[in-house]
Amino acid sequence: MKEKVLETIKKYNLIENRDKLVLAVSGGPDSIAMLNILNEIKKDGIIDFSFCVAHINHMIREEAKDDEKYVEKYCIENKIDFYSKSIDVQKLANNNKVGTEEAGRYARYRFFDEILEKTGSNKISIAHNKNDKAETIIMNIFRGSGITGLKGIEAKRGKYIRPLIECERFEIENYCEEEKLNPRIDKTNFENTYTRNKIRNIVIPYVKKEFNPNIVETLNRLSELVIDEEKFIEKQIEKIYKELLISEGEKEIVIDLKSFNNQERVIKSRIILYTITRLFGTSKEIAKVHIDDIIKLCSNNIGNKYLTPNKNIKILLKNHKIYFIKEN
Repeated sequence: MKEKVLETIKKYNLIENRDKLVLAVSGGPDSIAMLNILNEIKKDGIIDFSFCVAHINHMIREEAKDDEKYVEKYCIENKIDFYSKSIDVQKLANNNKVGTEEAGRYARYRFFDEILEKTGSNKISIAHNKNDKAETIIMNIFRGSGITGLKGIEAKRGKYIRPLIECERFEIENYCEEEKLNPRIDKTNFENTYTRNKIRNIVIPYVKKEFNPNIVETLNRLSELVIDEEKFIEKQIEKIYKELLISEGEKEIVIDLKSFNNQERVIKSRIILYTITRLFGTSKEIAKVHIDDIIKLCSNNIGNKYLTPNKNIKILLKNHKIYFIKEN
């Protein structure tokens, strides 16, 4: 396992000398295996890096406090800086009218960012594995995502790294058993309440039995192919974006309307997403219906018309230009 993780680190250049990491550790098999392996790599001096551990208690399960104590104990024994926080995720979900999964993810990543800033770290290490990647691809297909959704979870995305992304779940569980780590088990993972659990416990086992016993590996190969092609497409989109660009600021990006309308529809869609991502750092809240509406607005070529796909962004047509405006 350690050798496999090292290969992944080198392959994707995940950890470099003098890096400072925040390790997201829940106490489950994946995260505790990641913690133990990275701790061994650090002790071996193979890479000159440092790390701390961040643990969040979602206050949903009764055993959550024991999970926190388990991770803290490991950190004390190995002289690792440990940070924890308790957040009532159910209350957060209710207040924001979102699902508990989404609220939990928001709480986790916000906390990891806080610790990153507090400790002067530059990367956050997440324990996603090959199975997580396959599950994410299936979830994205069910949601009707485009080609980008077939990438699943990438080994490296900005400040986030995933050293276990090329390890399967059974390998991680075997490693924990061999190393006598006794990880904490979240029993809610076996409850088919959430979409991911249904895919993990029902869909993938069914596909393995009836269609393809190597479905996890197959989906990961698909992901690698898509990632390579997406990298090429992204370079082309970046080039076209620069040709269309009139001005770019923190709160507004302006591109040429005529040049935009001369592009193929698939390029228009990509340019819209690329522009919004440059303005907000993400295009997560922009759906296909929004893209279709923006393209239709631009094709009509009528000045002083605008759209508001959500409360944060305004798309305005004026003086033969398209204004992407940050509202809030």
